[in-house]
Amino acid sequence: MRDLTGRVAVITGATGGLGSALARRFASAKMKLVLADLDADALAHAVSDLGRGGTAAIGVRTDVRKAADVEALAARTLEAFGAVHLLCNNAGVAPVGTAWESTTADWEWVLGVNLWGVIHGVRIFTPIMLAQGDEGHIVNTASVAGLIAPPGMAAYNVSKHAVVALTESLRHDLVARGTKIGCTVVCPAYFPSGIANSEQTRPAELAETGRAKSDAQRALEDNLRKAVMSGKLSADDVATAVFDAVRENRFYVLTHPRIKPAIEWRLQDILTERTPTDPMRGPGRD
Repeated sequence: MRDLTGRVAVITGATGGLGSALARRFASAKMKLVLADLDADALAHAVSDLGRGGTAAIGVRTDVRKAADVEALAARTLEAFGAVHLLCNNAGVAPVGTAWESTTADWEWVLGVNLWGVIHGVRIFTPIMLAQGDEGHIVNTASVAGLIAPPGMAAYNVSKHAVVALTESLRHDLVARGTKIGCTVVCPAYFPSGIANSEQTRPAELAETGRAKSDAQRALEDNLRKAVMSGKLSADDVATAVFDAVRENRFYVLTHPRIKPAIEWRLQDILTERTPTDPMRGPGRD
């Protein structure tokens, strides 16, 4: 979609980190915005800020784990603006822990937000876009953890690998149907965002009770916070890369070139059937 003026964008996880940056970037292209997030107060502030800048925007409190919430988001979008042209499935959380330390609640939470949130978005919004018969685009936020598998992040890695696979499959399906809808999968490495503080958004029914975190888990959380905050690219930089990919109909967005050797090394591990290389110790380690 080259001309975004007046088009309608829906962004999940819209009030912090990359979501907020995406909202600002697409607002600068004079798009109409539908912001979705769990935090109603943050949504109200974001909509107000955008409105002062002349952007037509609404906020819809949405738990992307729940199909009914995403269906309501789509209905509210059509009620407010009559169409949807761009969907950014961006909401994400990042609990850390080894494959055996992650609890059922951890798995349900991370897969609910990171994977089911994207599944619901694709399943609910794609038919709307198809019925419009117009150009459209779907952006799914994955991570470089969808292309490599760092230690201490098993649940997160699984969710992001699934998002990459889903988006690749979506692209093939859209092309096979001869549609006017493009799609993009975003695979950034570390950049300053709120992902390291995502525990604050964990729903009460999936809260951890009666289990103390191990020293190793606390160390992993500290390392994640430090890595996120030390990222050399900003959320605005990543948002600009996404913006350009939408306009140019590019599929993969890898914002951190220095991680590419680790991705290549992993593919060589697979092709040569050798033991996996730790991506944090092998090629591409920052």
